[in-house]
Amino acid sequence: MYVCICRGVTEKAIREAVHDGADRMRDLKECLGVTEQCGICACHAKQILDETLRERPPQMQSFLSSSACLCETSV
Repeated sequence: MYVCICRGVTEKAIREAVHDGADRMRDLKECLGVTEQCGICACHAKQILDETLRERPPQMQSFLSSSACLCETSV
């Protein structure tokens, strides 16, 4: 599934970047271009980043961002 339409970034590409060492939104922006244009993808990209970081084996978890997405809504 596409997460960032502006840059053509998929969920799979984000997960691969995290497995390759990206552990912050800044890293995703640098390596994939996520959030560089319209920014609509930021919340979904952040969710995928956090999910993938939690899935890492304990010895690989160096940092898990605690910042919440500003556009999350309560259900």
